[in-house]
Amino acid sequence: MAKQTTSPKAGTSKIAVKQPAKKRAVAEKSSKSAAQSVAPAPTARKSRAPALQAAPAVPPAPAAAPAAAAAAPRRRRSNRRSEQTIDNIFAATEKVVLESGADRISILEVCETAGVSRGTFYRYFASQDELLEAFSRHKRENFHKSLAELLVRYQDPDERFDVVLNYLQDYLDAGNSRRMLLVAPEFALRFFKRIFHDAVVRFQDLLSPVFDAWDERLGVKLDRELLCDLLIRFVMSEHLVSSESERGAMQRRIGRLIDSIRFGGVTRARR
Repeated sequence: MAKQTTSPKAGTSKIAVKQPAKKRAVAEKSSKSAAQSVAPAPTARKSRAPALQAAPAVPPAPAAAPAAAAAAPRRRRSNRRSEQTIDNIFAATEKVVLESGADRISILEVCETAGVSRGTFYRYFASQDELLEAFSRHKRENFHKSLAELLVRYQDPDERFDVVLNYLQDYLDAGNSRRMLLVAPEFALRFFKRIFHDAVVRFQDLLSPVFDAWDERLGVKLDRELLCDLLIRFVMSEHLVSSESERGAMQRRIGRLIDSIRFGGVTRARR
């Protein structure tokens, strides 16, 4: 009887001991599953990191090239409009200077004459002085460019020299240089002084075929810089003291000057 009474108690004690162990096992399993559910988070961050590094390697979209190509004609058209606007401002500047003089030039008057706003004007020129400086360069470059384009058609040395003389005569007769000297003397004199040395250099280049032919004919090498220096000075002096009213007088006088240098003071009648 004593064994029977004690055995159930022993059995119940074993069961009581085993039950907490099961609870601990269940708790460990639940903690492991919770840890496993949290553990993949770092792997997700690792998977995103390479994606960020690979982003710069993506090639550019092919549609960008046609867009850039389409923008080029618009830029060219814009450049042409800008050049036309600047030419209009220069033409208006010359008109205003011839009427009012360079000292009393008004930017507002230039804008109204050119048909542009003040904002457009200041897009290209910061001040009145900058405008007049650019205008001087514009007149100088146009003078030499027109002469160079004209001489392309003339390769014969004598014809080429005659074309230069005629061009200079037309410049005096049809141009506004004489009028500019009267209404804006300081500006005109500064302009002549600024372009003088540049004109001497450029005329040596334009008349190089002429000088080559003269050197060969005479058997001597002429001083080309001196000849161009005298030529430019002669033309500038015509602004102050015109030699004769008859057209062609300047060409004849320059021809006599050149012949006196070429032939040592012995001049020949020119056609």
